[in-house]
Amino acid sequence: MTADGAPAAAVAAGTTAPQSFEQAMAELAQLVTQMESGALPLEASVAAYARGSELVRYCAAQLEKVESQVKVLEGDMLKPFSDDEAAQ
Repeated sequence: MTADGAPAAAVAAGTTAPQSFEQAMAELAQLVTQMESGALPLEASVAAYARGSELVRYCAAQLEKVESQVKVLEGDMLKPFSDDEAAQ
């Protein structure tokens, strides 16, 4: 814990970029758990929210990058999954 009562991991994590999508998701889940517990002081909650927003943007960017890679691999032939195909 820091002097203001915030978990040290939440404060320290806010200063670095995630090393992977999985790490970002794990940190995001931890932040959500901390915030939902109601144990964080107001300032720590705001910092956790800001960090969570950064992590969401990072994850969205990673997913977009992977989607682009898949489109290249599939020759841009991806089509939406429909209920009609599921019945076959």
